[in-house]
Amino acid sequence: MAGVFEVEVDGVEHDHGLEHQNDANQFDLSKLSPEEKWRMEHAKMHAKHKGHEAMHAEMVLILIVTLVVAQLVLVQWKQRHPKSYNLVTLFQMWVVPLYFTTKLHWWRFLTTWFIFSVITAYISYRATRKPLACTTPRLVYKWFLLLYKISYAIGIAGYSVVMFTLFGINLIFRIKPEDAMDFGVSLLFYGLYYGVLGRDFAEMCADFMASTVGYYSASGMPTKHLSDNICAVCGQPILVDVSEEGIIENTYRLSCNHVFHEFCIRGWCIVGKKQMCPYCKEKVDLKRMFSNPWERPHVMYGQLLDWLRYLVAWQPVIIGFVQGINYVLGLE
Repeated sequence: MAGVFEVEVDGVEHDHGLEHQNDANQFDLSKLSPEEKWRMEHAKMHAKHKGHEAMHAEMVLILIVTLVVAQLVLVQWKQRHPKSYNLVTLFQMWVVPLYFTTKLHWWRFLTTWFIFSVITAYISYRATRKPLACTTPRLVYKWFLLLYKISYAIGIAGYSVVMFTLFGINLIFRIKPEDAMDFGVSLLFYGLYYGVLGRDFAEMCADFMASTVGYYSASGMPTKHLSDNICAVCGQPILVDVSEEGIIENTYRLSCNHVFHEFCIRGWCIVGKKQMCPYCKEKVDLKRMFSNPWERPHVMYGQLLDWLRYLVAWQPVIIGFVQGINYVLGLE
């Protein structure tokens, strides 16, 4: 039966509702449940930090000021030098999780990260070669389009598991809420992380390939004339008419009357984040081209991706900088 005993930590008594013992300061921690151990640690932390309110307020002020200044610096950097900003952000998105997951021994994530890195490194190597092989653009867009669809499906599955857990549906299958929530959040993180990372790598590869093919330039006119039966993304002939149903893929015609392979234009617009014609730079009407709403780059989804980039790439750097300031000032 449960009794009551009190634990005194640095002169502060804490009632934990456990079995009473003669000596309130001595008991066997191994007999406590994880929740009771957490309560003990929580009580010790409160006792340790008692009377440090002024120091804590100073630390919070340093954190707020650093976050505001860092945000202003990042916004200015992105506006003035977007290429270097995107490159550094992509590198940090790729490397920062590796440090934390290695430290925490999350071998499942490290395995998926290694597989993704090997395949993407090979694809990126193929995309940056000059002269560009005729099969490379389709290979690149097929890989990143597949990765995009898989990550999207995993993200939706993770979100569904989280919502089902919040509504208590996991109890029907006798699954603990914490286990179901951990599984759902893990799936959601995997989907969003690899979705963002894949799209950023695809955008980099799209820039290299499009400039190499010659039908697209970021700031000027195309360096080649586009024939009616040539795809401006991969530079290969169009074999299926727009009005015909293709066996492997269809042919799409944009509002500017330029035609493209299905995989090429899907990769260019959805994965490579280029919402313009690769040849004449006219705005692409994705609502007309893709009827599936999940394939439309929605503004809200773009904001979510930007937030995730900031969270994964820059938040650890900012927090580390704040901890360095606190260490120099002697704040704990």
